[in-house]
Order: sequence, then C-alpha cells, then structure tokens
Amino acid sequence: MAKWWQECVVYQIYPRSFQDTNGDGIGDLPGIIEHLDELKDLGVGILWLSPVYPSPNADNGYDISDYHGIHPDFGTMADMDRLIEEAGKRDIKIIMDLVINHTSDEHPWFIKSRDKNSPYRDYYIWRPGKNGKAPNNWTSFFGEDCWEYDEASGEYYLHLFAKKQPDLNWCNPKVLEEVKDIMRFWLDRGIAGFRCDVINILYKTSLENGRKRLALTGLEHYLTQEGTHEILRVLRKEVLDRYDCFTVGETVFVTPQTAWELCDASRRELDMLFTFEHMETDQHYVKWFKRKFSAGRFAASISKWQQAIDWNANYLENHDQPRSVSRFGNDGPYWAQSAKLLCMLLLTLRGTPYIYQGQEIGMTNFDFTGMEQIQDVESHNIYRLAKCLHFPEALRWRMIRASSRDNVRTPVQWNSGPNAGFTTGKPWLGVNSNYTRINMESQLDDPGSIRNFYKAMIALRSGSDVLKYGSFVPLVRGSGIFAYRREYREEGLTVLLNFSDKARKVDIPGIAADGQGSLLDTAAGTPDTAGENANNSNSFRCPVLSNYDRKVSGMDGAAFNGILQPYEAIILSDPAKIKSGEKSNE
Repeated sequence: MAKWWQECVVYQIYPRSFQDTNGDGIGDLPGIIEHLDELKDLGVGILWLSPVYPSPNADNGYDISDYHGIHPDFGTMADMDRLIEEAGKRDIKIIMDLVINHTSDEHPWFIKSRDKNSPYRDYYIWRPGKNGKAPNNWTSFFGEDCWEYDEASGEYYLHLFAKKQPDLNWCNPKVLEEVKDIMRFWLDRGIAGFRCDVINILYKTSLENGRKRLALTGLEHYLTQEGTHEILRVLRKEVLDRYDCFTVGETVFVTPQTAWELCDASRRELDMLFTFEHMETDQHYVKWFKRKFSAGRFAASISKWQQAIDWNANYLENHDQPRSVSRFGNDGPYWAQSAKLLCMLLLTLRGTPYIYQGQEIGMTNFDFTGMEQIQDVESHNIYRLAKCLHFPEALRWRMIRASSRDNVRTPVQWNSGPNAGFTTGKPWLGVNSNYTRINMESQLDDPGSIRNFYKAMIALRSGSDVLKYGSFVPLVRGSGIFAYRREYREEGLTVLLNFSDKARKVDIPGIAADGQGSLLDTAAGTPDTAGENANNSNSFRCPVLSNYDRKVSGMDGAAFNGILQPYEAIILSDPAKIKSGEKSNE
C-alpha cells in the first residue's frame, strides 16, 4: 500500500527568499502563510522549509544555534504554529530541515564545550594538534582546512563545512539523546517529517589521515559508515515510528548499493533520499569545473537511479543547485518550452517530486556581474581559493556565475512591481532584473504559462496510478532525446523529451511510423499494414499532454506524427504494450 508521502508533490521553500511581509528585506513565515492558497491551487501536498531556527547565518541558517526556536528574522514560534495550522486546513503538511552533522559555533553546547572540563566538551570533536599542525590532513566541503584552532582551550575542533559549523561527535550517546528530543519537539508541534541534511556523514569511524584527493581528503573515514546506519535505525525505532511522518536524506557520494542500504524499507533507516549523480553530469569532478551539458549523460544517470532503488526523491533544483532551466534547458529563445519539458520530466519519474520555489514560473540563474553582489559563503571561499591558485579573474567569476548557490536564492519574483513584489525594503540578495518578464502574477491567469503547465502536470500525476505507482522502463537516450515508459498493471504511458533546439524524429524500439507520420504500435500494425489499422483507434499513440499546442487524446487529429519540436515534451497514451528495452544512440 502506498504511503501518503509517495502520492504528494513536495514544494521546497527557502524562507529568506520567499516573501517578506515586514519590509526588512528578508522573507518570513507570515509571507509563506500569505501564499498558501496559491500553493494549494498549484497542487502541492507538502512544504519543505529550509532552516528557520535561530542562527548567526554564517551559512544562511544551516549553522543552527537553537534547535527549539524560530529565528526572529522569520517571525515567532506563534507564527510557526499558525503556519502549521493554516497549512493543515488546506491539507498541506510541513517538513523541516534537520541539520545534525554540525551546529553553529554560537550554540550553547559549543560555547560550553570550549571548557575542557565541561560535560559538553565531548559533544564535539576536539583534538590536540600534531607537531604544531592540525590533527590530520582532512579538507572541508567548502574548499578549506576543516580544523580550527581554539585559543581558549588550546585544541582544534573539526568542521567539515564552514569554521562556524563545528561537527557534532556522534560517538557520544548524549548527542543522540539530544537529537531525539529535538525531533520529538517538532513532531509534537505537528510537522510531518524531516529533510535530513548531509545525513550520511554523521559518524566518523576514524580520525586518521586520509588518502590525498583533489577535494575532501579524509572522506573514507566518515562517508556512510556503519555507525551512521545504526544512528538512523535508532532514530527510526525510538522516534519516527511513533508518528505519521517521513524522512528524506540528503546523501553525498552514494552508490546504488549504499543508497539501498540507507533507504530500502527493509532497512528501517530513511524513507527516501536525494542523490546527486544526475546533478554532476555537467561537471568535471567538482561542481566548479563545468562541462557542456549532455542530455545523454543526464538521461543515463536518471535511468540508472530510477531502476536502482525502489522509491526516489526526484528533483532538478534546490537551495544549493543552480536553476534547472538555465542549466539543463534553454533560458533564451526556448525558455518556456524547456522549463515545461523539465516539469514533465520531474513529474513523470517514479518517486516523490520536489519542486523548488520559483521553479514553477521558470526562474533563471542570477544576472549579477561581480563578487560584491554574492552573499554565499561557499562561493566566497572558492573564489579566494581560486585566486590563491592564480586562476585568472575571468575564470574565477565564470566558475561562480555558473555554480554559486546564490543562483537559486534570489528572491521569488511575484510581480513586475518594485523588487518583484518580494519586499518593500532592500532585499537581502539582489532580485534578478528579468522579474518584469518572469513573475508569478503574469502567469497565474495565463493558461499557457509555465506555472499552469506545472499545475496540469501535478493534477495529471495525482489522477494517474501509472505515474504514481508504475515501474520505469527506459527506451531511448541520445541525440538529445530521452524516452521512457511508465507501466502499471495493464496500463502504460510513454514519455518523449527532446532536449535539443532542433526538431528530432523519434526512434523507439517496437514502434514504427506509418507513411503519414503517425506512431503505431507494432503489436497493432506495421508500416505495411498501417492502412488496415487506420480506423482502429487503439493503434495510434495519442498525446495526453504536450508543451506545444498539440491536440490531446479524445480530439480529432490527435495522433502523434513522430516528430518532436525543439524542447518538446509529450506524454503518449499507450493502449498496447511494446517491448521493453533501452536503445542508446550515443
């Protein structure tokens, strides 16, 4: 039996950039409440909130100083309770970010831990130096050393991210008990689960020197260790199983095998997880070194993971990834078509779809021109590192422009008014100047808009057992084409996607085109017998939905002609089964 979170569509909100209601330039909880009706109209069933806890904002909320509170920038606990209540009235559930690999260095636990005699000392990973240097040779996710010397205690503490984000010591059972209490606190307030930040690096099995790498030296000592599996099983048994909730894990460097170990139902750890491989198909090793987007590589990765684990957390954007239409589509002449194509991809894959704020209106990467406009701490660290390595200034900026997290953190573009309707004050991060053309208000009542295509696709998925529960069968990838089927019991749908700016003829095993261009099931007919089957309505594959102006099933002349227009995406009705099996044209 399907779980409720398998049937819903999740919408991620990065509160700082969503909607400001008090003019301070920072989005807030009342701003989210203000737009609940629009989210309900879109078809959203779950809201995922990026951190709203008190934080010094060294990493925009992912450095938490109090897990039981609300940052004043976002409002009050009363606002949070009202958000949970108002969302519930609209049958929308809320999940929160659970950031438990590290805290802020301003968390009371860490402040107390700086005293060697404090009972909190062992809440973090403190070690003396070796020969006047750091305890080991590990490096951080943010492109810097991951040990910081503390004058007060005369030792170093570990931080796999920014230096103001000290790692918790999960070898200490008291840390586990603290986290159980945090989770119960929020579940008792009515939230429906957690997105678990970098959840597969919690447990550090060893602090020995790591094998030298271009990045993340030391990774083998903390990546998906057995200690982390045990932590997740305990949290499941002693906390999560007592609530109607779910967890989704952000997991780094997972393989199909390690992903299965983390999220297969039999393991009783996570319910699903975010993988990164498809988001790495346009890079060389790390995200800062981009290579040309290949639809074939992209499709191969998606197909691999669709078949590797039973239930995926599907996404194309989040608060850490650039805008998908700028990255995987075409934010120029085919902006609308490619944004809709990506929508169809996302909502026809097997798994729970995650939409990031602004994605539903086709928001693009930022149009900033220099580092002074960048707020992201990671981007500034990488820029400094690249400068130390004598990268030319133009290359440094090109790296930031393509991969900075600020690409996706610019304020939501609500209308064509000042600051895109986000705030009456000065926005914390610049607004993309294309807001006069790309904004929510202009799309709400436009039946051909990207936003209303998302609405139609969400409704289609909601009403389709094939799209919600069906298996995934890859068919074709290559020459810009990605085609696959979804099958459930005796029903099926075929999805055709053209990631090219040129028209493409579809070549699918088991399907042939008749002389007039209509796609025919070979089970129902062949090119030689096409005329005999011309009056058999079950022989033709008719569009269920397209991002072009095609007539859909049930209307005269609806048969698909076998040609996909630039960035066209189409779902075909599939009354007769075709032979499964992927064909690659690469």
